[in-house]
Amino acid sequence: MNGAVSDHDRASMFSQRAVTIWLTGLSGSGKSTIAYELERHLIAEGHACYVLDGDNIRHGLGSDLGFTPADRRENIRRVAHVAQLMNDAGLIVISALISPMHEDRVMAREIIGHDRFIETYLSASVDECARRDPKGLYAKARAGAIPSFTGVSAPYEAPVEPDLRVDTANEAAEASVASIYAHLRASFLMPR
Repeated sequence: MNGAVSDHDRASMFSQRAVTIWLTGLSGSGKSTIAYELERHLIAEGHACYVLDGDNIRHGLGSDLGFTPADRRENIRRVAHVAQLMNDAGLIVISALISPMHEDRVMAREIIGHDRFIETYLSASVDECARRDPKGLYAKARAGAIPSFTGVSAPYEAPVEPDLRVDTANEAAEASVASIYAHLRASFLMPR
């Protein structure tokens, strides 16, 4: 059953069209940093948004999941459904998950909706991500202490034709946020 409030009503109220910016990239590519900085920027302008970060999701919504391919897929499915509900409420969602497999990102787009999904590839090589690795995860994975680590002992299928590609290996986080924001401004944000 549909409620009495339309997507148009919510867009007018929030001065934005609901959308999910799906940040994908290797661990250390800048997903969380960029997600939270983009959220801060949008909130400062009065836009309603929320970050669904892979690390935080794993402590609650996905706390029963491991890192097998099936568990990773289930985690992405759950997050996509939450993002879809938040989009239905009129919010901008910034999803920061490695989401390493192409078919899982396709599934997320199907759940959320093609017109509300911006696959955003944060492009940085394994070597660059390992170089800046603040948690020491790449060293542990290369030493065999972390099994099934994306980019080392588990695959990452980089998007071939993402909606947006951000070169986080060669630009500062502020520049990355600015390019994503410009994309949003062109199609999803309305003047306040």
